[in-house]
This record gives sequence, structure tokens and C-alpha cells, in this order.
Amino acid sequence: MTNRASHLRLLAVFLCVSIAGNSPAFAAPRPRAARASIRRSSSSRYGVPTFTDSEKGDVASYDNPIVRQAAVDALGRYNGSVVAIDPTSGRILTVVNQNLAFSAGFIPCSTIKPVIAVAALQEGVVTRDTMIRVAARKYLNLTEALAHSNNAFFEELGRRMGFDTVSRYGRLLGLGELAGYQIPEEHPGGFPSEPPVFGGVARMSSFGQGIQMTPLQLGALVSSFANGGTLYYLQYPRTAEEQANFTPRIKRQLNIESLLPEVRDGMLAAVLYGTARSSYISDDAQALGKTGTCSDAASRLGWFVSYADQSHPKIVLVVLVRGHSSIIKGAMAAGVAGRIYRRLNDENYFATARNESSKSVMAAGTRQ
Repeated sequence: MTNRASHLRLLAVFLCVSIAGNSPAFAAPRPRAARASIRRSSSSRYGVPTFTDSEKGDVASYDNPIVRQAAVDALGRYNGSVVAIDPTSGRILTVVNQNLAFSAGFIPCSTIKPVIAVAALQEGVVTRDTMIRVAARKYLNLTEALAHSNNAFFEELGRRMGFDTVSRYGRLLGLGELAGYQIPEEHPGGFPSEPPVFGGVARMSSFGQGIQMTPLQLGALVSSFANGGTLYYLQYPRTAEEQANFTPRIKRQLNIESLLPEVRDGMLAAVLYGTARSSYISDDAQALGKTGTCSDAASRLGWFVSYADQSHPKIVLVVLVRGHSSIIKGAMAAGVAGRIYRRLNDENYFATARNESSKSVMAAGTRQ
């Protein structure tokens, strides 16, 4: 009897060991490194990361140190780029994340809308007071459509003008060509030779479908809005000699000054109560801007292009953020710009600009 009980105990132990060895519930835990590796590989399906070191690899010895530090701090850990430009000369003040800024370009999303607005105003398709139906019981004018980035409004403008007219103005404002002067890393972006298959000229006019735009192109374009119609070649002096001998270079003069008040009103409204509220600076130094949100094959995109201040334009900012998170959008990019602007305002950057402008005017009057 004792021998039988011993045999039964041995059999029970054997069965328990066998079951534990084959059951997931009793399996030995995977090493910590293996589990981390699995998590990393599973996240790769989301494409471009939302967070990274955006300064890595930059050579910024000759950037404006105040502007650059404000841009770096405002961008933080987000995967993005900031390009700052002096709109009165085309001089690049800083480029944060040079690899991204000098890439082949991205779909511009709704930052294409100011281009369409200029074209439609010049062609007489729309005026400040024109009301366009955007929903069953909703009509908007140009200011409100820009403020709230209404797609239906700009799709209708695109349809009314047609592909050839939209293309002519896009190329006139610098799309599809190099924006810089002797910047070897720059790419020309891309502009379609025929309407995009998906959405045609309407989608092209609201989202920039089929267009590849670089931060430099967008910055040069909005600089011309800020200064009254001069499209400068962007220059990025990166040696002491280039800085000492810097001279603005005009690419072409655009006959758009009479159209700009309507576009500027919409960009100001975007900051005051529209999609770009987070870029607000102060009542004394106000920004104007346009957001853009969409996706490409690799990631979500958030754009914001703007300038400040309106009376004495001193700086244009182009912010581009990328990633797989839902927080990546134009409003978030506007927030980055807002942090830059408020930092510069706290450091009297805009007050200095206004004082320099007043001295120039007084000097000119003395010479006369």
C-alpha cells in the first residue's frame, strides 16, 4: 500500500511538471529585452515618429542665436522643423531640423489656400464680400473661409478658375521652383502638369493635392505677402564672408499689393478666432497666419506659416510637424509658432524692429 501511494505521488509530480512546461499560463516569462524589442517592432507600422531630436545634425553657427533658441525650445521633443525668414530681405534667420527643411517637399495641406485666394481675387472670381455656399444653409465670405480653413469654399474657387489658372498663379508665386539662392541642399518641390486624379483642381485648391511644397517655398511666398509683393530669393549665409557681404536678391515683383488686405484679414482672423488661435502674441505685436492639416503616405502633417508684426513685418515663420499621433495638426504647429513669437516678444525683438524701422524712416527724411 505504501509503495502504491509513493508511485501515485511520483506520477502526480510528473504530470504537473509536464503540464506546466506546455501551458502558456505556466510558461517562463520572456526576457525584458525581448519584450521591448517586440514593442518597438510593432510600433514601426505607424511610420514616422512623433518625437525625435529635431536639432540633430544641424550646423547652425551663423543662425540668429535668439531666433534659433526660441525655435528650438518651442519645438521641444516634437518631430518637426522651423524656418525663420526676414521678409524684408529674404535672409534666412534660422533653420531647425535642416534635414527636414531641405527635403523634397510635402503636400501643403490648407496652406495652399492663400495662393488660391490671391488668384481668385486677381481673376475677379471673388471679392471681399462674395458669399459662397459651403453647406445646405451656410454661406461664407473670404475672410471667414480663411479663418476657419473651409475646404468647400476653396474647392469652389478652384472649380471656377480651372486648372490652368490655378497652376499659373501657383508657379508665379514660386511653387515648383527653387526658392533659395545657391543653397545646395534645397529641392524644388513639385507642381503637377495636369489635374490630380483624385479630386482634380478642387482638391488641389483646398488641400494642395498633387503639390509637393518645401518649407522654404512656403516661407518665400508668405514673405511676399508680408512685404507687399516682392518675391525674394532666400539666402542662408553660412560663412563670415557671406554674412558680411549679404545683399538682398529679388526674384520678381508680384503685382498683388492691392489684393493683400483681403488675404491678410483672413490670416489675421485665423489667429484671432480661427484655426490658429494658439499663435496669438499680444495686442501690440500681432501675428497673421494659415494652418494646414492632412496626411501623406508616411505620416500626419501639421503646417503653420505666418508673419509678425503687421505694421513692421520682421519675421516669417514656417513650422512643419510630422508623426503618427492625432495631436499632429496645423493648430499644434501654430502653438509652436506662438511660443516662438511670445518668447521673442518678451525679449523685445519686435520693439527693436519697430525702433530700427522708425530710425530708417527718419534718416530717409533727413536725406530728402
